[in-house]
Amino acid sequence: MVEAFAVASGKGGTGKTTSTLALGMALAEDYDVTVIDADTGMANLLFHAGLDDADVTLHDLLIDERDAAVEDAVYDRFGMSVVPCGTSLAAFEEADPERLRDVVVELATGTDVLLLDSPAALGSKSAVLPIVLADRIVVVLQPTVPSLSDGLKVQEYAHSYGTDTAGVVFNRVRADENVDRIADQASRYFGGQTLASVPESDAVRAARREGKPLLAHAPDDPAADAFREAAARLDVRDGDGRDVAERFKSAVIPERI
Repeated sequence: MVEAFAVASGKGGTGKTTSTLALGMALAEDYDVTVIDADTGMANLLFHAGLDDADVTLHDLLIDERDAAVEDAVYDRFGMSVVPCGTSLAAFEEADPERLRDVVVELATGTDVLLLDSPAALGSKSAVLPIVLADRIVVVLQPTVPSLSDGLKVQEYAHSYGTDTAGVVFNRVRADENVDRIADQASRYFGGQTLASVPESDAVRAARREGKPLLAHAPDDPAADAFREAAARLDVRDGDGRDVAERFKSAVIPERI
């Protein structure tokens, strides 16, 4: 079985990468999970996963001249397979975003869940491709109307390419915010369900400084519990890896942004 989820937000600062790794660790209790940092322009998952010294990254796989093998960019971290992306601007400019499709095809046949940490904005082909390739999106929001608006833009784009919504994670929620009212609004416009409301936590920043996902650094933190709740509510669908790989091969590369 395999299903690909794009973790998306529509804006920066929502905690998308933290959410991707937290969901990945929680899902890895029951599934074989592969996490890909598909934010090729503003990558930072490698810092969250302690892979800032990785020899081979997604950038190497997206640059034809480097002739890197996919397995060389896969690292076993915290019970997951993690494909980090580099931070070099020069490598980003050289990378061919369409090669991401081939990387996903190869990884799809050997895992249960693919999580694509997607770029925040929709300003380029490299930014929208993860959303197009995924089966469904998990939208990470903060409980504000502007964040809802940005998330809806991502969902609208995803739906236009046949990618459904798995659900919404409200992240970095402060005690003084009326998340129930915002969640009620979200339920009218977003597909799926509200997966969890994750409280603001100092442990998140401390985890990044330590180079660990939140669930590895502070497994008993309330935010970690909330991400486990989100993962438990995420209904992973049973897809044949070979069929999914074939669908990725024939996925339409977006020409319009």
